[in-house]
Amino acid sequence: MPESDKPADVARVLDAPPAATQADKGHAGGAASSSPGLPSVSLASRGGDSGPANAVEALFLSPDGGVLILGWAYDVFDTIAWMRITGADWRLDLEGSSLARVRRADLPGGLGVSAELGYFGLGFGDRAIGCSGSATVEIGLRSGQVLAAGATPSVVSGEQIRDIALAYIARAHRAGEAQIKAAGYLGRGMGDQLLALNHSIVRRCIAGPYLERFGPEVGDLVGSIVVCLYGRPEFLFLQAALFSNRPGIGEYEFIYVLNSPELAEAVLNEARSAAMIYGLAISVVVLAGNAGFAAANNVAARVARSDRLVFVNPDVFPKDPNWALRHSAVLLSRPARETTLFGATLYYDNGSLMHGGMYLDLDVGATFSREQASRWGLLRVEHYGKGAPPDDAEATRPRPVTAVTGAFISAERDWFEELSGFSIDYMLGHYEDADLCLRSLAGGVAPWLHDLKLWHLEGGGGTRHEPHEGAAHVNRWLFTTRWRGVGAEGLLGRNPSHPLLGAS
Repeated sequence: MPESDKPADVARVLDAPPAATQADKGHAGGAASSSPGLPSVSLASRGGDSGPANAVEALFLSPDGGVLILGWAYDVFDTIAWMRITGADWRLDLEGSSLARVRRADLPGGLGVSAELGYFGLGFGDRAIGCSGSATVEIGLRSGQVLAAGATPSVVSGEQIRDIALAYIARAHRAGEAQIKAAGYLGRGMGDQLLALNHSIVRRCIAGPYLERFGPEVGDLVGSIVVCLYGRPEFLFLQAALFSNRPGIGEYEFIYVLNSPELAEAVLNEARSAAMIYGLAISVVVLAGNAGFAAANNVAARVARSDRLVFVNPDVFPKDPNWALRHSAVLLSRPARETTLFGATLYYDNGSLMHGGMYLDLDVGATFSREQASRWGLLRVEHYGKGAPPDDAEATRPRPVTAVTGAFISAERDWFEELSGFSIDYMLGHYEDADLCLRSLAGGVAPWLHDLKLWHLEGGGGTRHEPHEGAAHVNRWLFTTRWRGVGAEGLLGRNPSHPLLGAS
């Protein structure tokens, strides 16, 4: 990895700001230049003897310790070395390399079109901070000059800071491939700050889940079907209709976990009606906020009443009328090594194959900044047989695979718990399914694929916003950072050589 791309501990929130001398303060003045939709707070300098033209455009604070700063600086000839933001009882230090640098077509005279003059930076201190009053922003340049300005923060929640940051990651204009460029600044510190902030959000969201059960009393269950809902309450009733009246479905319970608490009343009413009409055992778990796919499913797994957890997306429906019987038969007839954790064949609505297991590939690309080129490799997850005819024998045959999609995962409860469930390091949704499968492989159990035939209306089961696109960048960077050694372990490519994947 290039020296400039190595991760660093670049941000910290200290207990109290240090005393500053007048010589450290630099100079301030002028009027602000702001992006559309953002509060303008202060212009640090307009050039001349005061230093390069630059503007702090927005400063967001959350009482739990999140800080997000947005602005621009014409620092092509005297680059930003560090940034310090000081409030009444806190201080955030950022290295210049941790700032995300982006192109800004809206800057005066088109300055930001040919160079990455825009920036945004993030810090999280996991402690309460005072958000009242103004803050001071100091920018240290490589030459030693320090620019300073006052800023009036906008106070928002930690969730809002996370989502604003993710939206900026998604929409930022960069020189080079977007995901690879994002991996660069995420690896230099911003990624760690986002993970820490998200952990704090997740802990709050899952601290006191609300549980309500509907439908018949359950006896011995074959499995618990767990479905995570976000933004689309109507899929609960649709799934209940299409899964009901199928042979063997009475031996399963349904657990819906809701990441959209504002929809709680609608979802609880849908569950009550669906349980009564279709005779299904349905439980609803409501979280206090959007904890993401991983944490929500982990919470639902804890209230499941069977030893088999079947994680299903809300847009997945049985293609085979005997789906439940076939799933139960797999559990009874196949060896334990083939059923501890497995996926199913999934099909698009046009009948073509969507998923026949997953494998890992590597994308290598370059990014360009300040006349420097950096090469990055990012892992990518691909589906066997994607778009193939439904009877593709090679893609649908039972076999061990590197990973299976989180749209359908059937797992032995004890093994899922031994793996500590899905990793909550991944934000909102993306890559936690492949991460779970690789941890299973590392523990000696290969994921398997069985041909159980379900429809998957991919992407239709939830509401997707700009922060989800940014989260996909963050999660891909995290997945690559965590599993960059998979090539040496024989887990890369369509034909992996890992010993657990050789025999079918």
